[in-house]
Amino acid sequence: MEQKDKYIRFDWAIKRLLRNKANFGVLEGFLTVLLGEDIHILEILESEGNQQREDDKFNRVDIKARNSKDEIILVEVQNTRELYYLERILYGVAKTITEHIDLGEIYSNVKKVYSISILYFDIGQGSDYLYHGQNTFLGVHTGDHLKVTTKEQGAIVRKLPAEIFPEYFLIRVNEFNKVAVTPLEEWIEYLKTGCIRPNTKAPGLEEARKKLVYYNMDKAEKLAYDRHIDAVMIQNDVLSTAKLEGREEGHLLGLEEGRQRGLEEGMKKGLEQGIEQGIEQGIEQGIEQGIEKGIVKEKTITARKLKSLNIPVDTIIQVTGLSLEEIEKL
Repeated sequence: MEQKDKYIRFDWAIKRLLRNKANFGVLEGFLTVLLGEDIHILEILESEGNQQREDDKFNRVDIKARNSKDEIILVEVQNTRELYYLERILYGVAKTITEHIDLGEIYSNVKKVYSISILYFDIGQGSDYLYHGQNTFLGVHTGDHLKVTTKEQGAIVRKLPAEIFPEYFLIRVNEFNKVAVTPLEEWIEYLKTGCIRPNTKAPGLEEARKKLVYYNMDKAEKLAYDRHIDAVMIQNDVLSTAKLEGREEGHLLGLEEGRQRGLEEGMKKGLEQGIEQGIEQGIEQGIEQGIEKGIVKEKTITARKLKSLNIPVDTIIQVTGLSLEEIEKL
């Protein structure tokens, strides 16, 4: 029974197992939960996205699907670990659109594309594990949503650009850290941990419990899968090590730069404070010396007047505090 609890990672299953029509139910359940409408897969399209090489450029699975409105749409499921990821999915969506319209066809045949990215790496900052993006046209001054007039089945209708332009879903698997309650949360839990609850009722997961069992694979499939898991773990370890080393190097560089700046600032402030203190002390000393010279001058004037009045020298010394030599020089 314990063996039945080990399930194949979704990133491997979507490349190797879920392209089989017998397993469409797993994908249909996942897309139904994510998009919020019944999705029925007609076929898996063969394109660069179905290449089996580890280093292929277009790591995606293209799915032609019918939604609950009986419209044919293209769903692009991507699962990669790459830099410049937004540029990558933009290129993938543009290529998917052009792959499915022939030269000379009218633009009404352009298919809507859903780009669903299952990310097992840190793409950037954000507090959520699921992000959705699509094109809208807002009035610059009024803030209203533009509706475009078009023709559909012989009738003139108005559509929002969001009904035509691609939609993007970014699932940041590693950011999911909560108890799964909703079907979507159960799916994200499986994407992160590989665990599926025995009593799950989430669309697609009940079927996944039967078809994505690790021990149901033959020996060659298990070997290939184990190598894939090892490669993922090694890659994550290399990236984590590089990130840690980068932080340490940045910390050391920051300390050195901080010391240098601190020394420069200290010298600058010390010089400024020294100048200020010097000026202040100079002013104080100047005032003191000025007062002292003024007192001496006043005593000299007083002694000269007393001497001109023939006042005895002893009396002049007592009054002014000047010495005998200073008085005789007057």
